[in-house]
Amino acid sequence: MTAVCLEMKQVVKPWGRTDIGAFPNPMQDKVGEIWFDGPEGERPPLLVKYIFTSEKLSLQVHPNDEQAHAVGLSGGKSECWYILDATPNATLGIGTIRPLDGDALRAAALDGSLEALMDWKPVQPGSFFYVPAGTVHAIGAGVTLVEVQMNNDVTYRLFDYGRPRELHLDAGIAVSVARPYPMADRVIPTGQDCAMLDRAVAPFTLDMRYWDAGSEERIVSDTGWFIPLSGTGTIDGAPWAAHQCWLMKGETVITVEDGADVLVASV
Repeated sequence: MTAVCLEMKQVVKPWGRTDIGAFPNPMQDKVGEIWFDGPEGERPPLLVKYIFTSEKLSLQVHPNDEQAHAVGLSGGKSECWYILDATPNATLGIGTIRPLDGDALRAAALDGSLEALMDWKPVQPGSFFYVPAGTVHAIGAGVTLVEVQMNNDVTYRLFDYGRPRELHLDAGIAVSVARPYPMADRVIPTGQDCAMLDRAVAPFTLDMRYWDAGSEERIVSDTGWFIPLSGTGTIDGAPWAAHQCWLMKGETVITVEDGADVLVASV
């Protein structure tokens, strides 16, 4: 199968931004997310997003597969974040500073103290975090990131800074593991080869690759995603460029015209 360039879908959000870097924004809308899903009529197991924030996002949590299936959903959601750009003092909230049982989590969500109980981690370009299902989390303001996630639309909001949106306290508390984040903070600069996530940790893999100009690479995977952050070249004979996303099945041949930093995900 020839690799397929996935359609770019811009999603306007009140917490989004008009300045979204290399991506076109002719209407100057507040774009919060750019999705790469499909192809049309298909639902691949992973969804790739770019996220642009001007405000903090809600404090939220996702169920795992077993919990999602128990309430009739297609599956749960774990995800990871790779930071491309961040303003000074930008943070991500991942886990809580101390363990909270269900009653304490509900009380903190209702009175707003949950924000102060989050572990707000400073970030910079190259910061990388895996957020497994059950982790209470939030993306802060002033961040541009790539998110690779399981392709299930299931999010339970626990606290939303008074915005007039529905909260999902019963469902969210039932699946939350509100405790300090157990993994070490990582900064993975571009310009290198690095295994970022493997199947011992997550239900999908993610690798950072750097390819020199003039090189040819072959990727073999049942289902994979080619996410170029920089560079140009061809993929199965078709031209590719930075900030696209390609779905790969079987063997894919990629040539590189300009030196390229890329992410490669697979399931």
